[in-house]
Amino acid sequence: MSHKTPKSSCMDTGGFFLKHPPLLPLRGIHLDFKGLPPTPKRLLELIEIVALARYNVIIVEWEDMFPWNFDKSFRSPHCYSPGQIRRFREKAEEFGIGIIPLVQSIGHMENVLRHPKYRHLRELPHDSFCLNPMAKDSARLVQGIIDDVLELLPDARYFHLGGDEAWSLGKGQGSGQFVARHGKAELYLKYMEPFLENLRSCGIRPMLWHDMMIEWDEENLRRIAAQADLVTWGYLGHPDNSERHYATRHIEKLHKSGVQLWAGTAYKGADGQSADIPDIPKREENAVGWMDIAKRYAYKGAITTGWSRYSTHRIQCEPIDACLDSLVEHGIILHDGETPAGGIKSCVEFLETAGEKKRFEKCRKSMDDLKSLRQKAWRIIQSLHEQFALSEEYPERKGSFMECIQLNLLKDEIKAADRIATDVKNTFSGLVPAASICEYLDVRLHPLRTEYNNFDARIKKLDPPAWRAFHSKTIFQDGIGF
Repeated sequence: MSHKTPKSSCMDTGGFFLKHPPLLPLRGIHLDFKGLPPTPKRLLELIEIVALARYNVIIVEWEDMFPWNFDKSFRSPHCYSPGQIRRFREKAEEFGIGIIPLVQSIGHMENVLRHPKYRHLRELPHDSFCLNPMAKDSARLVQGIIDDVLELLPDARYFHLGGDEAWSLGKGQGSGQFVARHGKAELYLKYMEPFLENLRSCGIRPMLWHDMMIEWDEENLRRIAAQADLVTWGYLGHPDNSERHYATRHIEKLHKSGVQLWAGTAYKGADGQSADIPDIPKREENAVGWMDIAKRYAYKGAITTGWSRYSTHRIQCEPIDACLDSLVEHGIILHDGETPAGGIKSCVEFLETAGEKKRFEKCRKSMDDLKSLRQKAWRIIQSLHEQFALSEEYPERKGSFMECIQLNLLKDEIKAADRIATDVKNTFSGLVPAASICEYLDVRLHPLRTEYNNFDARIKKLDPPAWRAFHSKTIFQDGIGF
């Protein structure tokens, strides 16, 4: 891991980054390229923002944006070139930032297992999520992916192998029999240990998410402790107040077993899979809670994650350029252990240091507008569903044109959506690939049009005179075209 002093360290920080030394020596930000990946130019610009926020680690989840050679079908059409990745590595080094590659090794394997020629490696035939650890070619596949990444990032001192949320692990025919005899922990370790050993033999410390290990006994925890760091992650509230996989009792168990721990909070991507902006109070509470835990259990570092999809086949969430205020605030929290005195507003002002404030504010406004429109439209849709339930189930209370009035309100929102979509595309032009932002908008706005068409057809069946009146220019303005 690089120990260079970031170029930003001598700049005026406006009263931020007050702890000397910082609360944690390793402070990482996660870039998730499963969705809305930065353009190559923007990726380099983000390094400067990350450095200003005093992160010294970037964890990169490559997914289909890496120029894979093991199998080129894993690549996105707009994946980064080898030269672009080398430039990313070089610029990060200039700013004193180490890169930790993250590739999935067992769960979250859809980018690989979705391809027909790898179906035989699925743990369950119908599910592309989890790899079968006992299939003959599984280890060769994952090692090939690791080798691809290290060829372009040979200086990596840490390597994250994912390992989380492998919910169907041990449910396949062969692995199920193994688990019945030896237990799930043994299956996980038997599969993972060769990768861990290969990385350690290269002087690289492996990392894994912790959630699959919370039920392990002390012997197996000590076994993993000797081979990898674990990142304890969870995104709602303080671990002291949780009963989930990141409850403090699980952390204490890992700590007592000698595991080197990192914290995993989130600056974006943890407030619902279709969120457009992060819930800042929730993000603050969670990050500060993790810093409390980090002090208590002598954590090695922390990662603030920025999920762009919850998994490969789910929809994209918040664009990073609409979340830079949260990115900066988490850098401060990981450094100082608390939110800045001026709160999130001071983080927006801090972006001026990087010349990013105006562009961020445009990006955030476009997402605020999109969020507000979607909320309003879905309230109208809910009201329409309720009105139709009344009118169709109790004809004597038929809506007397009420459905048409509400449908006209939905039509107005769809017209506004077209304007907002154009603004979003213009605002994010050059920041993310055009195809990614189009997909982002399509999956959010197409359902509104579908609902409109469905309601329109129901009105025509329920009350033809009302439907004809609705489409008459003497009653409403021109209908919306699709």
